[in-house]
Amino acid sequence: MILVPGWLWQRGAVSRAVAAGLAAGVFFGAFVLVESGSWAGAAVVFVALSLFCGIRTARRMDRIWPAAKEMPYADRVAVVRATRRGEAVDAPRPALSVVEYAGALRRAAEDDRLHRPLVLLVTALAVALAVYDTLTGETGETVVSWLVVVLLLADLMWWPRRRERLLARAGRAEALALRMTDRGLAQGDS
Repeated sequence: MILVPGWLWQRGAVSRAVAAGLAAGVFFGAFVLVESGSWAGAAVVFVALSLFCGIRTARRMDRIWPAAKEMPYADRVAVVRATRRGEAVDAPRPALSVVEYAGALRRAAEDDRLHRPLVLLVTALAVALAVYDTLTGETGETVVSWLVVVLLLADLMWWPRRRERLLARAGRAEALALRMTDRGLAQGDS
């Protein structure tokens, strides 16, 4: 969920599933097409991964931040934007949602950290496969294999720094929101 762009929260559950699913399906379907040259294979991967990733992403988003389902669209957009940017919101009610969303981002990041050894193993296997494809494979196989290696290396090196910056901004927004809710409760504005 931490990898899900903030604009995806602007949509309802079905729209989120469609957007996330289509993105994954097109991305991986293109890999299959380049690697194998098979339109049928690309279509199967597109359909299967669009459905799987779309449904999984929407369910995970709903599970990790269940309060989002009950929020008005404008509030949800404001909360996600403020939290991801590290900014304050203008009222105590959305401020409580900022605290909830920041906590959801931290939980999602912790879940992702548990998968890091698996990503490291898959990266090592992808490098071995890319070397093998370079020596014995066709051009499409070689291109796709090395592209997968590049993406996995980016996941190992670039994404952790990006995730930490996002969590730091979410922490700032959460601190600002907690101050606002404390101030709002002290003034009797709830």
